[in-house]
Amino acid sequence: MDLIEGVVICSTGSWYTVRIAKGKIVKARIKGKFRLHGIKTTNPVSVGDRVLLEPKPNEENMITEILPRKNYIIRKSVNLSKQAHIIASNIDQALLIVTIASPSTSTGFIDRFLVTAEAYHIPVTIVFNKIDIYTQKEKDKLEELISLYKTIGYDCLTISAINNEGIDAVKNIMQDKVTLLSGHSGVGKSTMVNAIDNSLDLKTANVSDSHHKGKHTTTFAEMFELDMGGFIIDTPGIKGFGLVDFEKEDLAHYFIEMRPLMVDCKFNNCQHIKEPKCGVKGALENGTLAESRYQNYVSMWNDDQQESYRNLSY
Repeated sequence: MDLIEGVVICSTGSWYTVRIAKGKIVKARIKGKFRLHGIKTTNPVSVGDRVLLEPKPNEENMITEILPRKNYIIRKSVNLSKQAHIIASNIDQALLIVTIASPSTSTGFIDRFLVTAEAYHIPVTIVFNKIDIYTQKEKDKLEELISLYKTIGYDCLTISAINNEGIDAVKNIMQDKVTLLSGHSGVGKSTMVNAIDNSLDLKTANVSDSHHKGKHTTTFAEMFELDMGGFIIDTPGIKGFGLVDFEKEDLAHYFIEMRPLMVDCKFNNCQHIKEPKCGVKGALENGTLAESRYQNYVSMWNDDQQESYRNLSY
């Protein structure tokens, strides 16, 4: 029997939902051999994967092969028996949803996501949500962050998903693309998706009043087809974003504004921390490199849990 190609749109444990020709949706499992190939992730198959199915009438479909990925984005897993968890694959772009308050998104989290996406060649637009609720002090912080990241070279958008403000600009960049959404719980990912395409009607929940933290409304990554064309991958709220799958010595290359500075370093293997005549530290001292970005670089470099993982692509 001929194999059928499809795209994984949802993963819930051992079952996968796969979109095949003409938008038909089928359920499938994977053959056990996928777990024997030295794959050091908690999920051998991720949302966005192109796969080959072996259809079996009156039985469950079997995923027999994962086709080559053009990219993927990965984070450290909370499951300590494994190394990492692939969030999604074959992505055209990512939208990082950020809020200044309710909940607050740190620059440390923003920079970890940006570095990870840069390492996997995924363009990122930073979307600042909840602009309708901010105090003047929070609006000032918002403008500082927009100025910082635009100066570095990242596109930034401001929206109020609940009031439908700025949503057209988001739609324009999402049309006909596969877009990953990420951010902390409570930043309004699902509300934004509903504003973009109200036929999806994703679940939403209010931020906890006592802790100002988001409640989880998305429990697993899932891909949705948009009426306007394209696909969106909604992901669970992420508390942390550990770095995996590249050498720590390459970290500075993924801070895009540091790349041109490194030509002024005295040493080719400069780590930009203690070495003399360092172009990166020189830019920090003269104010052309943002202190928050440098401090987040040092934090990532010194992260005791950071490791280099190999052989994750297959």
